[in-house]
Amino acid sequence: MEELIELLSEVKEDVDFENETSLVDDGILDSFDILQIISALNDEYDISIPASEIIPKNFNSAASLYNMVMRLRED
Repeated sequence: MEELIELLSEVKEDVDFENETSLVDDGILDSFDILQIISALNDEYDISIPASEIIPKNFNSAASLYNMVMRLRED
């Protein structure tokens, strides 16, 4: 989880990824940020995030992103 938070902080420095739980719902992340996060996750974790997973629920917090990454790594 720490690695993921570091990666997210590189994409968007001024966000408290450890505590924020509504990154998309509150407009903290925009579509460009999400594309950067998807690209970084794909590279870092050797996964491919399908369009069906690109929903606000999966991007609202570091925990939800982590859960999605773990789920995709299992597949």
